[in-house]
Amino acid sequence: MKKFFLTLIVVASALTLGFGQVTGGDYKAGIGLRLGGGNYDVVAASLKIFPRVRSAFEFNLGVKPYGGYGRYDNGWTNVSASASYQHHFPIGNIEGFKWFVGGGLTMFNSFSKYDEYRGFGLGVFPTGGVEYKFPQIPLAVSADLRPTISVIKP
Repeated sequence: MKKFFLTLIVVASALTLGFGQVTGGDYKAGIGLRLGGGNYDVVAASLKIFPRVRSAFEFNLGVKPYGGYGRYDNGWTNVSASASYQHHFPIGNIEGFKWFVGGGLTMFNSFSKYDEYRGFGLGVFPTGGVEYKFPQIPLAVSADLRPTISVIKP
């Protein structure tokens, strides 16, 4: 099971790093990789779509394996899907930088050999951060906070 998820992470990383649609000063869509230390995912494939200049929807599909050590090894793994709305606005006159705020929801399923770690979860989150779009290359980098409030826990 762990080898399967490791393979899934490597393949998703290769695909998301290899294909980007970020062009010019603003962009319509982009795919990438989201890294974090959240409760439901550590690495996620990401799709961000701008239907309007300042409005974006971000969709993530992620995984968080957790092993533990010795007798504390619970064989726990999360697979998650999340969606958020983000409102982007410029940071002064600094080209390429934008603030964003918004919110969204996440669904995840925990897999474990123990019942207390296994099951479906649902959460809502506010989000806010900053994004920088490099002017001459098809790359955007962002950092955000996404504190999640669990509505349903496994």
